[in-house]
Amino acid sequence: MSGQQPDPWADQAVRDDLTAVLPETFTAFYSLHHKAYLRYAHLQLDGRPEAEQVVEDVFVQLATMWPHVLQQPNVDGYAWAALKEEVARRLEIQGRAPALVETAAFEQIRRKTRSTFAVLESSLGLYTAIARLPERQYDVIVLHFVLGYPMRQVAVLMGVTYATVRSHVRGARRRLARDLEIDWATEKMNEED
Repeated sequence: MSGQQPDPWADQAVRDDLTAVLPETFTAFYSLHHKAYLRYAHLQLDGRPEAEQVVEDVFVQLATMWPHVLQQPNVDGYAWAALKEEVARRLEIQGRAPALVETAAFEQIRRKTRSTFAVLESSLGLYTAIARLPERQYDVIVLHFVLGYPMRQVAVLMGVTYATVRSHVRGARRRLARDLEIDWATEKMNEED
């Protein structure tokens, strides 16, 4: 293996012993959403084991009531709400706020090779401003810009339309520009993004 380490965020398949007893629609849903849910929970909770536990609990909850979940008008939105509720519950139990500011800033530093302090200073301000966004704008910005999911995938994950995601991005960009006191010229967003 040419010195490569396994990707800790790689898509995780449902265990083979469980695929035989779980509905195919659930295992497909799990395979499609697990990685994104795990990455989102990690940004909020700042701990891989805790994020894994939250995501596992959410998928167990969804699996136990899968026929009910499938009857919902928006399965993706219903599951996204379950994830957000479980993350919020864990944070409330611990009496703390989401860890996005620290987690995302330090992840960016880890990936950058330029001056660590310059990256830290600019990242902390940006992530602090992101943390103040309204809930839907926050989710869209975290999923699209922080975690790097294309806007169409963000729409699927959140169970909203692509147009809704684009609208939240525009609103968030305006608010971030105002909060950070920067002149953020409106640029045309890639329709395929």
